[in-house]
Amino acid sequence: MYIIDVTLKNTPVTLSVQRKEEDGAKSLYKQVVEAIKTGSPAILELTCEQMVGKTVAVVVGEISAVQMSEKSSTATTS
Repeated sequence: MYIIDVTLKNTPVTLSVQRKEEDGAKSLYKQVVEAIKTGSPAILELTCEQMVGKTVAVVVGEISAVQMSEKSSTATTS
């Protein structure tokens, strides 16, 4: 599982969506970076593959950073 985090300007909250495959995560990451560079589209709609039905719409001009990381599959037990 891969996580794409989007950070907005002047907001301490990070928006996150997940992709099951690395190729899908890289593609989404590149899409967000390209949108930041060009300012187009004005609004970017992101969907999550982990939480079905989760959709986030972001004003591209408000994005300050994007990050892609692999979700660790290790679980800790008490």
